[in-house]
Order: sequence, then C-alpha cells, then structure tokens
Amino acid sequence: MKGNSNKTNGYRVALFAVLCLFGLSLLAQSGRRGKSSKARHRARTERKQDAKRVYLVHADVLHYDQMKMPDAQILNGKVHFTHNGARLYCDSAHFFEASNSFEAFGHVKMYQGDTLSLFSDYAYYDGNDEMAIARYNVVLKHRKSTLYTDSLNYDRMYNVGYFFEGGKLVDNTSTLTSDWGEYHTDTHQALFNYDVRLKNKKFFLMSDTLYYNTDNHMAHVVGPSNITSKTSKIYTEDGYYNTQTEKSELFGRSVMKDEGKTMVGDSVFYDSKTGVSEAFNNVVYTDSLNKNMFTGDYCYYDDEKGYAMATKKAVAIDYSQKDTLFMHADTFKIFTFNINTDSVYRKIHAYNKVRAYRVDVQAVCDSLVYNSLDSCMSMYKDPIVWNQNQQLLGEVINVYMKDSTINRAHVIGQCLSVQQLSDSIHFNQCSSKEMFAYFENGEIRQSRAKDNVLIVYYPIDDKDSTLIGLNYTETSDMRMFMENQKMKRIWMPKAEGVLYPMTQVPPDKYFLPTYAWFDYVRPLNKQDIFNWRGKKEGTELKEEKKREAPKRKLKD
Repeated sequence: MKGNSNKTNGYRVALFAVLCLFGLSLLAQSGRRGKSSKARHRARTERKQDAKRVYLVHADVLHYDQMKMPDAQILNGKVHFTHNGARLYCDSAHFFEASNSFEAFGHVKMYQGDTLSLFSDYAYYDGNDEMAIARYNVVLKHRKSTLYTDSLNYDRMYNVGYFFEGGKLVDNTSTLTSDWGEYHTDTHQALFNYDVRLKNKKFFLMSDTLYYNTDNHMAHVVGPSNITSKTSKIYTEDGYYNTQTEKSELFGRSVMKDEGKTMVGDSVFYDSKTGVSEAFNNVVYTDSLNKNMFTGDYCYYDDEKGYAMATKKAVAIDYSQKDTLFMHADTFKIFTFNINTDSVYRKIHAYNKVRAYRVDVQAVCDSLVYNSLDSCMSMYKDPIVWNQNQQLLGEVINVYMKDSTINRAHVIGQCLSVQQLSDSIHFNQCSSKEMFAYFENGEIRQSRAKDNVLIVYYPIDDKDSTLIGLNYTETSDMRMFMENQKMKRIWMPKAEGVLYPMTQVPPDKYFLPTYAWFDYVRPLNKQDIFNWRGKKEGTELKEEKKREAPKRKLKD
C-alpha cells in the first residue's frame, strides 16, 4: 500500500509539473503577443515623430554647455540639418532636440526642392510648426522671382512667407517694394501693403495695396494708385496691370491722362505697347489743349494713329468760346494725318442724326465733317443752321472758322435763308443756288446770294416799326451789308421787283416756292440734342439733277 501511495504522489507531482510548464508556455506566448503589438504601435508613433523630427546630418564639432545652455547641442562647422524634404545649412547652430528646433548662425541656407531657397544671416527653425524665422540680409528665391528683406517668416506648412519691415521683390525686369507683404510660393501670389512701388523700364506704379502674381505677371491694385508710362498717367482705385504685356484693365471711374488728353470711364482698357485704349459707360474724353471733349458710353483711342471714336449717346463739346457748343450724333470719329510732323491735321466725322446746340447757334444735319487743315466744318444731307431768328439751309453748308470763331459760311445748292420778324407771322426770305456769309467777332457783316436769286423782303418804318409793304425781287446776284444785326445797305445788278403795300400783297407772294420754317426741328437746349426730330415727310430737299452736255456721236 505504501508503495502504491508513493507512485500516486509521483504521478501527481509529474502532472503538476507538466501543467506548470504548459501554463508558463501559455504565459510566455501571451507575453510575446502583447509585446509584439506594443512594439508595432511604438514603431508607428516613432515613424510619425520621425517625419516631424529635425535631423542633424553633420557638424564638425558638437559639444554641450550645461551651465549656459543645458538643453542645447552646440554645433560648429559645416552644420547640416534635414527636415521633411528641406535641407538646412549654416556655420554654427544651437540644436534643441527636445523641442525639435534649432537656431542657425552665419551663412544660413535652406533649400526646398529645386525651386525654392532661403538665405539669411540668422534663422530660427521650429520643426513642429515647420516655421522658419529668418533675419538680416534675407533672400528668398522661388523660380525666377527673388525677394529681398531683413525680416522674413516663412511657413512651410502653408507655403507662405511674409515680411513686415520693408521688402523688395524682383520678377524678371520688374521690381516691387513695400513696407509689408507676403508671398505664396504654391500659388505665386504676392500681397503688398503700405507705400507700394512697382517699377520697370517702361512704367512706374505707386499704390497702397497691390496683389501681384509672378506666374502670369498680373498686378492688381486696390485703393488710390498711380501708374506712369512714357507720357501717359493713370489713376485708379481698382485696376489690373500686366507687367509683361503692358495691358491695363481699370475700373471704378479710373482716369487716363496723356499730354493734355484725359479719358475717364467706369471701365478703361489700355495697351501701352500699341497705344490703344477703350472706355465703357459714362465715358468722358477731354482735350484741354484744344478745349474740347467727347462723352458717351463707348470711346476708342489709338495714340499711335491719332484715331478716336465715340458712340452710344456720344456728345462732342467745344468750350473754346464764351458759349459752349454741344453736338450729338450716333458716332464720332477722329482721323489724324501726318501725325508727329509739323503739318499734322485732323478730320472729325459725325454721323448719323447730328444735332448741335449753342446759345447763339443751333444746327441739324445727317452727317458732318470738320477739317482742321482749313478749319472748315461741312454739313451734309438736309443741313439747317439757326442764329437767333434766322434760318439757313441748303444741300451742303460749309462753315469756316478762324481762331475758334466763325469767319464765313458757304451754302451750296437749293439755298434758302429765312428771317422771322418780331410779329412772328412775316418772314424775310432769300433763295438762290449759292450763298455766302461773312462774320466779324461772331456777328454777320455781309451776305451774298448768287444765281436765280429770289427775295421776299419787308421794309420797316423807322418811326413806328410798322411794315411798309412786301418787296418781291428777282435778280442774278445780291449783296447785303449788315451792322448791329440790321441791314445797312443792299446791292444788286439789274433786277426786277415789285413793292406791294401790305393791303395789296397777292397771296402767292408771301412765301417763296421753296419756303420752309423748321422751328419744330430746332434744338431747344443742350439736353434736346438727344431728341431727334426729322423734317416732316415731303419737306426734305429733293436731289436736283445736274444738266449734262450731250454726248457727241460718231458717224457710222
């Protein structure tokens, strides 16, 4: 029995040992699995930290100073760091490994890829925020653009550098300076504020706020800004200027000036290379040298060719005289000949539905041409001119100016001159094939009618200003001399005429066959020039067929 008992106890001990070994094995396996999971987590964390960790690649000398800088590694000689794709070099550095940052001294250089480099005398770099703070003789180069400043913060996380103590950006041939600014290396967009100046060989820009894209070379000014190019000057508070193409897009009532000429519009487009400018909406073009201006909703001007056009409610205004002349037409065009020479002259074309108003003279026609070579203004297609109580019309009316005042007038074809008397029902009339009028100081002094002259004239009694009668005359030529707007004397060769007493005037003698009084067409004021009123149907001038000499026939 005792032997069996010992055997049983031996089995129990062996079984217990096996179970203990098996349990230890399970615990060991469990411990290995737990250790492996924790290691993987730790590795992942370390890899993430490694991605943000600043690495010291090289330094000639590394030492510590526990008294002065216990947290820093003091590095000297060809110091080289790397961080997240950037390479950083300097002469010496203080490396704070615990805070993942360092201070760099002397010939500091940072390279990011092949397109961006940053140089300075001093820099502080924070690897956690990816922020580089560069000071003293800072140079940031990105592709073909270079930024110079003394204080620059460059945020690698958002690809933006900003300065706040003055900076200069050089882009190709353009140089941009300001007190404060920022530059985005990913979008190539720069923002400059306070005393902004953009300059190259062809223009100079001054502004308070400027956005500039180094990729497309487009500058956007906001706030009061001035642009000078050659002889032209531009003022705008909202404008775009391309430094490469030299094209401007200006908004908000921008002003363009060039040698006495000024253009203002809601939007203005200008190409300084070609000298072409366009303006839209509420446009005002002023020539202060010649004292005239154009207004309209569209203006075009070519400085190289001296060509200008205005349309859409276009108005030409001449303020060279005491009274200002206002003229409206569908379109105005200016052509310059022999430009940039001593024999330069211009032609102004106005068409269609021309209406003009000045206090002392008004006019209506379908088209008009003014030639500065002979200072002649020619009116075509049913032209009519009014001066006080007088009306003049014909097929063509030529008005010649001298020193910006009317000197003489020449009416050609189907000429008719009508003067309304003070009683408003009687009219002095004269018709002929050709008429002339001569002026002094803006007042008519002499007039002449030639060929097929017909006259209806009412002599007036000087004592009581009553009408003496009606004088009907036919002649080949008539000259009238005026003084103080009254007839002083009259001359004519052989003439046939009859003086009818007022009580014996035949009904068919009151008016000449071509008589017409177009008071309903006449412009009443400067606003009325926009209201076109044509002649009533049937009262237009009929084209007269010119008689031609018979053609000579050859014999068979």
